[in-house]
Order: sequence, then C-alpha cells, then structure tokens
Amino acid sequence: MIETRSLAKRFGGVEAVRDVSFVAADGAITGLLGPNGAGKTTTLRMISTLVTPTRGNAFVDGIDAARDPLGARARTGVLSDARGLYGRLTARENIAYYGELRGLAPAAIAASIQRIADWLDLTALLDRRTDGFSQGERMKVAIARALVHDPPNVMLDEPTNGLDVMTTRSLREVIRRLRETGKCVLFSSHVMQEVSALCDTIVIVARGAVVASGTAAELLAASGRDNLEDAFVHLTGADERAA
Repeated sequence: MIETRSLAKRFGGVEAVRDVSFVAADGAITGLLGPNGAGKTTTLRMISTLVTPTRGNAFVDGIDAARDPLGARARTGVLSDARGLYGRLTARENIAYYGELRGLAPAAIAASIQRIADWLDLTALLDRRTDGFSQGERMKVAIARALVHDPPNVMLDEPTNGLDVMTTRSLREVIRRLRETGKCVLFSSHVMQEVSALCDTIVIVARGAVVASGTAAELLAASGRDNLEDAFVHLTGADERAA
C-alpha cells in the first residue's frame, strides 16, 4: 500500500506540489490523473525517494520514504518517464544489473528474468543489445527491470507515452495482471480513456493539489457530468477559468 499525507514540494520559488493526500491499495490500480505540470511526476518521485518532500509524508507499506529510503525502495518497482537503458548491454544484462543493485543472488536474478520474460513475451529479446530497440521493446525491458525484485508496489509514470496502439494495449494487460497478483499499482497519466479503462480509484491532481478522488462513477456523481472528460474539466476548475 502507498499513502501520502499532505505531501508538498517547493523548488526555489516554485511550488510544484502543495497538498497531495491519497491511499493506493493493494490489489488495485490507482491513477493519478492531471494535466501536464499538475505535480504528478514530482509526487511519484517523492514516493520513490528520488526527491525529498518540503513537507508532508509518503509511506510505502507503512515505511516513511524520507526516513527509510532503502526500506521503501526495496518494496517498490518504478518505471520512470525516462526509461533509460544501457544501450551497449543486452536486455538480460540491463535487467540483471538492477537485480544486483537490489541485492539479489545470481540464481534468484536468473529465475526472475526468465519468469518476467515469459510474462512479457521478452525471451527472444533477452540476449540482444538494447541499442536500436523499438520504443515498445525498450518499455518491456524497463518494466522487467522494475519488477526484477518482485516488489509489492509498482509505480508507472505516464507509461504509454510514445507507444503505438498495440504496445499500449499490451502494457494495459500487464498493468491488469499486476493487479491480479495483488500488487499495489500506482500510475500517472493525462490520458482520460486510459485512466477510465484501467483504474479502480482515480485521484485528480491540479495545480499541485488533489482536487477530487474516487471511482469513475463517484467522480461523475460529484461533478454532475455524464462523462469523465467533462467531470475532469469541472473538478479541476478548468471550465471556470475558461469562462
């Protein structure tokens, strides 16, 4: 489970996140939905210990991410928006390297790589250098790298950016499968259809703060709108600013 309490982050004079509180449950998909610049990525970076909060707390399975970053990282797999791979290494070597960083024994790494490769249909790519991989192939390796230590919590930052339709569909199935295995899945997106199709709970973030949360049906009821796009526009106050 991932929980944030009044999370905030200031970079100099810019308040990127000012008040983000939510709970992402185990065995469920929680989506952070918001426009670009809403604070989604900064929020995920605070949870994953890459950025220290200015105030507030982020907890991973009850572990305060700021006070015990190693403990929080051990229970979290993160697919960042960068998805950077070492091009001179094979897919297997990229994944194994992260397993070593997580302290896994060689035998455990090998078993984990084979299990994930079967799951992601990655076996044929394992011993190819990642330089020249397609965006979809790179995404598969990045997911495998994030899952190599079998973390109970998985965070994905706008994972479908730049992917074609078929690869996006494949990734959505992976996300659903993570939920079926009981993992807490938290991902950020600004794509309405993606969040609506996948999420058990939706957290809407605007101007660095949570403005609404709940199921899609609850957000529709709260906004008085009959589709999620209109609900989003209303709940973020974008319709009032445009008036």
